[in-house]
Amino acid sequence: MFTAEWFFGLEKKIKDLGADSDAQSFDEIREMLSRPRVFTADEFATMCAYVILAGGFSQKTAKRIHKNIMKYIYKNGADFDALFQMFHNKNKISAICKIWENRAGLCDGFYNCATDESRLAYLGQLPHIGKITANHLGRNLGIDVVKYDVWIRRLGALYAGIRRIDDLTPEIKSACDDMFAHLVRETGLPRGYIDVVLWKACQLKLISMDFCLRSGSLM
Repeated sequence: MFTAEWFFGLEKKIKDLGADSDAQSFDEIREMLSRPRVFTADEFATMCAYVILAGGFSQKTAKRIHKNIMKYIYKNGADFDALFQMFHNKNKISAICKIWENRAGLCDGFYNCATDESRLAYLGQLPHIGKITANHLGRNLGIDVVKYDVWIRRLGALYAGIRRIDDLTPEIKSACDDMFAHLVRETGLPRGYIDVVLWKACQLKLISMDFCLRSGSLM
């Protein structure tokens, strides 16, 4: 594990399954992280809406719901009552409406931040966007960052030979960062893209968490 051959094998399997996408395709994500561009206010709000909707759903379901909601918004505006009839989650619909209605100022605020760290902190303060979701959104907007979700934490623990995994402790974060730094050297790819591939591989069970548990590296 954790070699270029292993990683590119996972990437190929995912592409062969036609599962190589998030809000964007794998190729788009890799290009965005390699050569970031500036998004329009509409695109910014659309990206925000996707990560808000994605929590708790498969990517396939999230993309379907997101497509329907954004199609309505682009045609009719952010009408809370109408959107709630399409997706019955008041908090998420309210957040999407607030971001859409203030998208110009929010987008400007994001790009006015001087560093990636300040941009991520800014995203984390948007409606219904927490720290982990801010990393997801930031990556989709071109920041080379990872999400540190449970699968990535487990892989980081396996890489470092840590026997116990809790939450995102400094030890686990350091292990994940070491794993990503190693894979960046192995593959020459942005770590944000590596994160996408590893996350999808875990979701598709191409990387078995049962193996991690049996190996004695995790508890």
